[in-house]
Amino acid sequence: MKKIIVNIGNLHLGGDNPIVVQTMCNTFTQDVEASYNQCVRLSKSGAQLIRLTTQGMKEVEALKEIKRRLLTNNINVPLSADVHFTADVAIAAAEIVDKVRINPGNFARDFEVAQAKFSQLVDVCKRRGVAIRIGVNHGSLGERIISEYGDSPAGMKESALEWIKMAEALSFDQIVISLKASNTLIMTEAYRLLYDEFKKRGIYYPLHLGVTEAGNGQSGRVKSAVGFSTLLSEGIGDTIRVSLTEDPENEIPVAKFIADYFKYRKGSFIFNREKTQHVSYSEKSWNDFILKASCELGPLLLDKKIDDIKLSVCINGEYSSDEKIGSFRDDLLQASRRVFTKPEYIACPGCGRTLFNLEPVFEEVKRRTAHLKGYNIAVMGCVVNGPGEMADADYGYVGEGKNRVSIYRGKNPVYRAVPEKEAIDKLLELIEEDARNKVFLPRI
Repeated sequence: MKKIIVNIGNLHLGGDNPIVVQTMCNTFTQDVEASYNQCVRLSKSGAQLIRLTTQGMKEVEALKEIKRRLLTNNINVPLSADVHFTADVAIAAAEIVDKVRINPGNFARDFEVAQAKFSQLVDVCKRRGVAIRIGVNHGSLGERIISEYGDSPAGMKESALEWIKMAEALSFDQIVISLKASNTLIMTEAYRLLYDEFKKRGIYYPLHLGVTEAGNGQSGRVKSAVGFSTLLSEGIGDTIRVSLTEDPENEIPVAKFIADYFKYRKGSFIFNREKTQHVSYSEKSWNDFILKASCELGPLLLDKKIDDIKLSVCINGEYSSDEKIGSFRDDLLQASRRVFTKPEYIACPGCGRTLFNLEPVFEEVKRRTAHLKGYNIAVMGCVVNGPGEMADADYGYVGEGKNRVSIYRGKNPVYRAVPEKEAIDKLLELIEEDARNKVFLPRI
């Protein structure tokens, strides 16, 4: 199989090159000073590629200055522009950055227009040596794809393949593909389907892996590791981003651990055929343990090769409590879509489109909904990522401009433009009302 190498600034992505660790700024891109400083910190933390929100031409101008400052200070980390809905912005951004991320589901409303605009984008990228990420998201597929395939892994694969063929028709191979979802089963199935298609076609384009909106803390890290390790252990994936509702600097060590663990792409955990695995770990830190165990055991649980785990954990010579181990087990089984012992949360990391203080809001939502076993609740920074990337959510808290929030049931807004101070109450009000009327029954 021919393996395409994609050049992004000083990075070489794909083939036998090491897995690339990337992240995304959560600053307002127009705030050049804050965005530049965060890029510096992220680069020093080990980020090899940094993405910035680019929703309009003002952000394009800001990117120009951010890029100039970085180069002036000999910081050569490649930058990627994250563009939704506005094809002309993607074309303008390609004049500045090293990679442009577009979403086939919202690049342009009309498919013929999308094709024409994509051709213009490719022309700029060819001239400047810029790469394109074709970033398919579960939940934001185009109407044409949904009408034929539904909101499914097969639809995600077909959407990506359609745009790959468009690039090939333009003799452009500097493309990276992602098929992201918050549900690890959907995410892994979509990538596997596309990988099988690559094998049939005899050509492999680099794949960016992402478990979207993984949340935070232990559960977010476990969920990311389960999704990534399932694919990386099969040789699928060339670059990763751990999506946490935390400071983006916190994403880097998690991603580096996973990338280093699967340095050579393949290496499945050796297990016996018993349905319950009894495994002992001795690690330097709890974080090392949860990531290693998730990388080893997550794929077995996700693919139903085993049903349960029993663990003995020693951290720096001290055995961990049953309660602490039990908490990890619950997170691992839930991330592997096997047993649901608590609410499932989808939460974006925040970016330049987020106009409220996302992290404390998410923590408060978690605190007030912790009793809702079997519910899937989303906290999203904006309407761009909201309805699309929270496809699996039963209810959603979605930013809608400064100090305003929309409350969703599934993909449909029930309350619009709710003042931020009232929004969590409105979310709980809707959930409780639906429970009384049996509008929604949790999956337990």
